[in-house]
Amino acid sequence: MSRGLLRRSIYKSPAQLRLMVAPGAATGAALTAMKAAVRPGITTLELDAIAEEAIRSRGAEPNFMLEPGYRHTICANVNEHVVHAIPTDRPLEPGDIVALDAGAIVGGWNGDAAFTVALPDPARPERTELIQKLDHITEQAMWRGIARLATASHLNEVGEAVSGYVRANSDFGVLEDYIGHGIGRKMHEDPPVFNVPVSRRGPEVKPGLVVAIEPIISAGGIDTIVQDDDWTVSMADGSLSAQWEHSVAVHADGIWVLTAPDGGAAGLAPLGITPIPIP
Repeated sequence: MSRGLLRRSIYKSPAQLRLMVAPGAATGAALTAMKAAVRPGITTLELDAIAEEAIRSRGAEPNFMLEPGYRHTICANVNEHVVHAIPTDRPLEPGDIVALDAGAIVGGWNGDAAFTVALPDPARPERTELIQKLDHITEQAMWRGIARLATASHLNEVGEAVSGYVRANSDFGVLEDYIGHGIGRKMHEDPPVFNVPVSRRGPEVKPGLVVAIEPIISAGGIDTIVQDDDWTVSMADGSLSAQWEHSVAVHADGIWVLTAPDGGAAGLAPLGITPIPIP
């Protein structure tokens, strides 16, 4: 979820970083549960219930429900929907691409993460190839952004890595209006985390920085519109989109992906980065 950024100190203490492990793990558990369940025929409302159960079973609460006017655990963005789409009773179908975004709060500290799944349609091989490529490119762009965070001197190097990967490997569009963010006591805090190069370098990457790296990639243009429900954001040209997101902490010994069950080890290993647990 990417609605609103709040300005406050961006660096956490070692003790505060440790407090962010539990909400990250609860968020990761919700994603794991949804990954195991998502398939043609299931509804996003059913996935919403699965995510809520996974979060509450960890002693956490769904933090999306704390957003004024929002009553669900997840945002479920199907096909041309980009972010903030409300779960519905529409069954998912072969050929759909769906991004599932969730977050948890424990003791006043937040986690936020998202993944995309492409549902193959044997009757439409070209559609299947497109959605699988869009999903793959978006996920790998996220991991390249996280890997850059591990070596960057300043935060805005992340956007260079994200967009550089997308543009080198596809003709997809990198959305600029919806970006990553700091995370901590609030789900959305400073600093902004851009997915494209910008003129300023951004804050220094040093221990205590915790950010959600969140590329959103389109198979077409990058312009969006907000639907009449005042939540759902869709691609203006009706093109497909994908979203991947993890919350990542920088600490004295390295980085740790708070919302990945393995701390990001599997995603980062091919990029030469070894995540280290928060001490």
